[in-house]
Amino acid sequence: MKKAATRRLLAPVAGRVLALADVQDPVFATATMGPGFSIQPTDGRVVAPVSGRVTVVTTTKHAVGLVTASGLEVLVHMGIDTVELNGAPFVCHVQVGDTVQAGEVLAEMDLAALQRAQKLATVIVVVTNGQTVLDDLIVAATDQMVTAKTAVATAVLAVTPVPGAQAVTSTTAASDVELESEFESESESGSKSKAKSKSKPNSTSKYAALATAIVTNVGGPGNINSVIHCITRLRFYLKDEHRAQDAVIANLDGVIDVAKAGGQYQVVIGPAVNEVFDAVMVQLGPAFADMTAGTPTAATTQAAGAPTETDAPTGWLPRLRHGMSQVIGVMTAAMIPVIGILAGSGILKGILAALTGFHVLTVTSGTYMVLNAVADATFYFLPVVLGFTAAKKLGSDPIVLAIVGAILIYPSLMTAAGHATTAQITFFGVPTHLMSYAASVFPMIVAAWLGVSVERGLKRVIPLYLRSVFVPILEALILSVIVLVVIGPLITMISKGLASGILAIYNFSPALSGLVIGGLYQMMVIFGLHWGIIPIVINDIATNGHSYLNAILSITMVAQGGAVLAVFLKSKNRPLKEISLAAAISAFCGVTEPALYGVNLKYKRVFVVASIASGLGGLLTGLLHVNNYALSGSLIGFPAFITPGVGIGPNFYGYLISHYGTLLIATTLVYLFGFSDKMLPAPSATAK
Repeated sequence: MKKAATRRLLAPVAGRVLALADVQDPVFATATMGPGFSIQPTDGRVVAPVSGRVTVVTTTKHAVGLVTASGLEVLVHMGIDTVELNGAPFVCHVQVGDTVQAGEVLAEMDLAALQRAQKLATVIVVVTNGQTVLDDLIVAATDQMVTAKTAVATAVLAVTPVPGAQAVTSTTAASDVELESEFESESESGSKSKAKSKSKPNSTSKYAALATAIVTNVGGPGNINSVIHCITRLRFYLKDEHRAQDAVIANLDGVIDVAKAGGQYQVVIGPAVNEVFDAVMVQLGPAFADMTAGTPTAATTQAAGAPTETDAPTGWLPRLRHGMSQVIGVMTAAMIPVIGILAGSGILKGILAALTGFHVLTVTSGTYMVLNAVADATFYFLPVVLGFTAAKKLGSDPIVLAIVGAILIYPSLMTAAGHATTAQITFFGVPTHLMSYAASVFPMIVAAWLGVSVERGLKRVIPLYLRSVFVPILEALILSVIVLVVIGPLITMISKGLASGILAIYNFSPALSGLVIGGLYQMMVIFGLHWGIIPIVINDIATNGHSYLNAILSITMVAQGGAVLAVFLKSKNRPLKEISLAAAISAFCGVTEPALYGVNLKYKRVFVVASIASGLGGLLTGLLHVNNYALSGSLIGFPAFITPGVGIGPNFYGYLISHYGTLLIATTLVYLFGFSDKMLPAPSATAK
């Protein structure tokens, strides 16, 4: 049996050795970045724990990455949350490409400056590719004081050679043996107390290793302005694309291909793109995340030297277009993780609507209640889910934003919002109008956006030892109050005004009303302004037994579904075809969010053409005086257009003409004018 090779890892700094699980940072403590150990330093002089080549030096100088001759990728991370200090307490003595020997000085930390900034100075050493190159990492001398250069951990290398690892030449092997002999006596005192590290490599370590390789080969953090991601790709905005190693990246295990388009350097990952993006963000920090359709954030431009505010569009129309693009970019990016389950839930809701429409199920049956809970929970609790995903994309606290979402749909507030007599409340004397936030998108996006600044401000004024308790609850309180007292009433006021205007247009001309509502309604849904129209529909059905207005709203769902169906039919991109088909089925079942946020808004021309088709469909609906007799619609809701007591007659035929006519118009217009695969980034010529 072949004996596994081992390598020693030295203490990079003098101090007390801690198990990785004791680090006060969940990313490192849970071994997300890989197995390792940490040291609470008594000295600021940081040395190399292994011999190797420097692959990463962060722009904020708080972390250095090394790769050894045997393929170990070792990250030395100095301090907790020190990326916020922009490198002030650190002095680096190495740069990317340097070769260093174990024990050679890498950097110096100003411990006093870290203490004044209320930052922990913990130095963390992790093997970021431990999942693939290690069988184990054994940490000795845990909870003991050591001096720098003391051997404190043993890496047991995997017996099977790792593809892509550097070959160990006789020279480098000899160097490693000499290194082990040199520090053997220093480690013997702790040999009897060896214990397996608590940070056994887990399934997420491979994403950290891949992220490290990608960041390194695109030119390192210093070459990155910002990074975003879509359904399958990491999209980097680089200072110099020529520094990126296309062939190396394209042949990494986990990378499908490399593409360049629209000023983006795109690394095609596939379904695991979220995990790889999160691992990249762990290494770069949230300042590099940009969810605004490719425009670097202020923090990023200042830190990385990207174009400044002077490069922003001039003139009110370009600025408005730019601002709308930013808002839509944030919303679509935050919605991407939940598009799949939204589409599935929408299809299930459509099936339930059909089953109740044909009286196969009743709304009071146990079967219906359970299935309806499964179908409706994603939409009802969307603010909670969206708070989490939006916060991750924008760099605020995901747990806090999820709690903010839960506050917005708290039962007593939702109940009060549903009654006119209790919807008007006062908060410390400030008049506030409550609204229903179930299935809302825009308020949570705003909250997540504000959360970054609120959290940063609270950390500046609250001492470190009080932050874990007071920062989260105060942040949740501030953001909830902003949404409930400012954003909610503002949306309510605007939506009521729009509803009054739409009602006036409808009373003047149903056909004109259909054109206006059909063209604008889905845009109103995006910003949560449609809530002013829903009560009118409910009131119409409750008092009159029917609603012409709901028939027009039904048309808008069909138009968005027809648009995304055209994308499915025309595109040759497999991932896009998959999500487009699911989104189309969901829209035909009455749920347009997957179509809106998964496809149509991403390719803005698709949404514009779909809205035009929707307006034409609404015009046709108004001209035919199509009526709706239940809170149901789209193609799956056809029973709601059968006139009670009459059965299938002129109204149902009008439904068929207007809805399937809209489907034909939307699909045809988008197929011919709204979408082309040329709108997708061109694939790279580089082959794996």
